[in-house]
Amino acid sequence: MSPDQYCQEKCAKSGSSFYYSFLFLPPERRQAIMALYAFCREVDDIVDECSDISLASTKLVWWRMEVERIAEKQATHPVGLALQAVAPGINLPKEQLLEIIDGMEMDLQQSRYLDFKGLSLYCYRVASVVGLLAAEIFGTEDRQTQKYAHDLGMAFQLTNIIRDVGEDARRGRIYLPMDELKQFNVPAADILNAKYSDNFTALMQFQYERAERYYDQAFSLLPAVDRKNQRPGLIMAAIYRTLLAEIRDENFQVLHQRISLPATRKLWLATKTWIKG
Repeated sequence: MSPDQYCQEKCAKSGSSFYYSFLFLPPERRQAIMALYAFCREVDDIVDECSDISLASTKLVWWRMEVERIAEKQATHPVGLALQAVAPGINLPKEQLLEIIDGMEMDLQQSRYLDFKGLSLYCYRVASVVGLLAAEIFGTEDRQTQKYAHDLGMAFQLTNIIRDVGEDARRGRIYLPMDELKQFNVPAADILNAKYSDNFTALMQFQYERAERYYDQAFSLLPAVDRKNQRPGLIMAAIYRTLLAEIRDENFQVLHQRISLPATRKLWLATKTWIKG
């Protein structure tokens, strides 16, 4: 299996909505975004699947070293080799790859966030940085596209947090800010024990409205000159925002289940968004 095939299989197996946006890209850029996504999956899986914190930390240190090797064209892992082979015109700074690892490491160091300011740093590292790198892969002419990519990454991560409240709670994690749980009178124990209430619904509506504001803000910042190149990001946004609406329509029943869109609907949204431009 070649490095590119490894990355493609990693992306396809993940079942992520992002995979559908990659299918419309020309080969060179598709290879680059799949390599980036596979990198994110590798380091994220360490945190999610490794129960030994010390071992997980050691594995993340290894990936930090691999990022240095990528920069020196001496990568050893299939994902590292794929990132190393990204076309010269596509700039994926090692500092940003390392910052993604910083974000994953936060999951080993804390399972609660006191306020949205603290959560924002986490979202920036694990999602907005990925958005900035993805925008570079898709192609940009206007620097303002970076602001769009930052806010879209925030919107995606906030959608993930809303979708995964129950799943994260079963891992002992709560990403909803503690001061907001207090504001809406939702004890952390209710989240951990999958207990629904009117207060919980109000709390989730608050989270939903924040995510929606980030989507609106991102779209308002996207320069017309870059809209065509950034269509893969717009495809992701169409799928994720539809998912967010679905979660709201199901009254935020996310504590006992993971709400998702069927593959056929994702593909339809992807095709519709690509054609619309």
